[in-house]
Amino acid sequence: MPIASRSGRMEEFKRRVVELVPQGECIIGDAAALSSYGSDGLIRFRQTPEVVVLAKSAGEIHSAVKLCAELGIPFVGRGSGTGLSGGAVPPPDGVVIAASAMKGILEIDPVDRIAVVEPGVANLVVSERTAPFGLYYAPDPSSQSVCSIGGNVAENSGGAHCLKYGFTTNHVLAIEVVLPDGSVEVLGGESPFEPGLDLRSSFLGSEGTLGIVTKVWLRLLSRPEAVRTLVADFDSAESAGAAVSAIIAAGIVPAAIEMMDALAIEACEKAVGAGYSLDAAAALIVEVDGPREEVDALYEEVKSACVSCGTTKIREAADQAERSRIWLGRKAAFAAAGRLAPAYIVQDGVVPRTALASILGRIAELADDAGLRVANVFHAGDGNLHPLVLYNPDSPEESEAAERVASEIVELCVEIGGSITGEHGVGLEKACSMAAMFDSGDLEAMQRLRIAFDAQGIANPGKVFPTPRLCGDTPGRYRAHPLELSGEAIRF
Repeated sequence: MPIASRSGRMEEFKRRVVELVPQGECIIGDAAALSSYGSDGLIRFRQTPEVVVLAKSAGEIHSAVKLCAELGIPFVGRGSGTGLSGGAVPPPDGVVIAASAMKGILEIDPVDRIAVVEPGVANLVVSERTAPFGLYYAPDPSSQSVCSIGGNVAENSGGAHCLKYGFTTNHVLAIEVVLPDGSVEVLGGESPFEPGLDLRSSFLGSEGTLGIVTKVWLRLLSRPEAVRTLVADFDSAESAGAAVSAIIAAGIVPAAIEMMDALAIEACEKAVGAGYSLDAAAALIVEVDGPREEVDALYEEVKSACVSCGTTKIREAADQAERSRIWLGRKAAFAAAGRLAPAYIVQDGVVPRTALASILGRIAELADDAGLRVANVFHAGDGNLHPLVLYNPDSPEESEAAERVASEIVELCVEIGGSITGEHGVGLEKACSMAAMFDSGDLEAMQRLRIAFDAQGIANPGKVFPTPRLCGDTPGRYRAHPLELSGEAIRF
C-alpha cells in the first residue's frame, strides 16, 4: 500500500473514530500520552501508536474494530499493559484499542458458581467480589492485583496455584469477542461441554491475534476449608529440585510449589521483609489446601519429603498474616529484582520437573560465560522457569549479552524437552524462537487458523510468528516464491 494511501486511511480513521466512541476517549496527537501506550511490561520493545481508543463499552470496541477492518488499519487490543513478551506493542502505523476502562462485574451466580465480567476487571478483584459467597477465581498471576481478565485470556495466564488448579483456559467457560472483521461472537457457553468446535480454546492464549475480548464467563471455585503453607530452605538448587520431584512422586499435588534461588531470595527480602533465610542457596514455598483432615496428612508428607532431600530449615506459616507475608515476598520478585541491577530481562520457559537442577546449572554457565548474573524464581511444581537476566542498560555490550542469554535459555528449555513459554506468551520477544519448537508444518497450520479469523492480517500483526522466509511471502500454506522458482533464492 503506498505511503500516501496508508496515511490517508489513518487520517480517515482519526476523523471518524471520535464519533463512534462517544462515551470513551480517543488520544490523537498528544505525543506524551500516546507514548505511554507504546509498550507493555517488556519496555525494550516500543512503538508509539497513531491513535489510542479508550473504549467504555463492548459496542465502542466493536465500532473501532469495524472501522479498522473497513480501512485496513492494523490494531492491537490492550488491557492493563502488564504483559512481559511485547504482545501489546502497537503495530507500526497502527491503533491501540484499550479495554482497561471496562471494569464491570456484570453478574455473580453463586449457585452455578459463575461470574460474568468485562475485560478490564483486575484478576484479584474477582476473588474479592466473590468472597462473600465463599467463592474465588483460581488463576493468580504475580501481577494479579493489576493485570486484567482480558489480558489473562489473551495470554492464557497461570500463576503460583496453576499446579493444582490449571491455567486461565481451565476457568473460562465462554468469551464474547469482536473478531477482526468487526463481527461479534460468543465462543463457548456456560456448560463446560458445549458441542461443536472448541473455538473458545483456539482464542484463549492467541495473544490478540484473533480479535478482542469484550465479556468473559468465569468458573468460580469454593474456598478451601484449610490451607497450610511452609518455606523449606536448602543448601543447593539440586536438593531443592529433588524435593519437588519427591513430593510429586509421592502422589501429592500441592496447590503450589514455588522455588527461589539465593539471588531471588536476597531481592525479595530486601523489598518486602518476608522473613526468608538469606543464607539459603534455594528455598521452596509449598502450599497444600483442601479438606482439613486431608490437608493435615498431606502437609506432613510434604515436610517429610523436604527432610529426606536435605532441607536445612522449615518455616511453617502460623496464621493467615504470615502466609500472606510469604506470598507477598514471592509475588514481589520481579519488581524486587530492580534492587539487584538497573535492568533485567525476565524469561518464561518450561522444562520437565526432573530437569530443574540440571537446567539451573546450565543457566548459571550461560550467565558466567556472558559475565552476567541470573536470579531464578519460578513455578517449580510444573517446571515453569522465570530466570531474571540482570544487566546494565547503559552498556551496549551487556544489553546485547543479556538478550543473547535470554534467547539461549528458552531454546535450551526446548532442547531438554520443554517449551519456550509457559504463561507470558510469545509476543515479539520469542517469535524468532518459535522455529526451535515447531516445524514448518506446525507453523503453517497455526497461520491457517489465524487467517480463518483474520483474513486481512490486521489483528496484532507481527506477533507470535517468525518473520516470513522471503520478502513478499504471505501467511498460510507455503507457496514457492518466484525467486525460489527461478533459483535465485532457497527455502530454509
